[in-house]
Amino acid sequence: MSLDLSSNTILEDETVLLRPLLESDVENLLEISMNEPETWEYSLIRANGKENLEKYIQIALNAKANGTEFPFIVFDKKSAKYAGSTRFYDINMQFKTLQLGYTWYGKAFRGTGLNKHCKFLLLQFAFETLGMERVEFRADNTNERSIAAMKSIGCKVEGVLRNHMPTLGSDARRDSIILSILRTEWFDAVKENLKKKL
Repeated sequence: MSLDLSSNTILEDETVLLRPLLESDVENLLEISMNEPETWEYSLIRANGKENLEKYIQIALNAKANGTEFPFIVFDKKSAKYAGSTRFYDINMQFKTLQLGYTWYGKAFRGTGLNKHCKFLLLQFAFETLGMERVEFRADNTNERSIAAMKSIGCKVEGVLRNHMPTLGSDARRDSIILSILRTEWFDAVKENLKKKL
């Protein structure tokens, strides 16, 4: 199946709802953007402050229009608040691969189990609806919290791309860790193991 980027794809369970990110979502994410700038410590594209948030959303929507990304906004049903954002990117329907990332949540939503619910819904959609063979994850190799979160959902470490990317506001370059889940792994064990953690 192809991913219809114009569709109103909604993924949800009893805890979380993911819907397509819209330009108007600046207002829904502004509180986190204004008050928690450290959220984007490891990001090249930051969403701290209203102007950066507007740019961040516009970049995501432009990539969606080009057919390479599908950004979502994350709504936490328990608190009835918007929690952050995530997206599919580097979508390659011919090769049946994509990356899952650009994920961030406000402080109040970290460590609550929300991320596992989001990842379950996104991985289920990627493997069972889109028919993907591989879902890849990347992170700054020093971002321990992000790496631990990816390992806890069942990602396998593949290696590190050395000196892979620049960092914002510095001459230093970052190493990027690469992790993934394969279609066979999802059906063999990852899906059931992740479901038990929800």
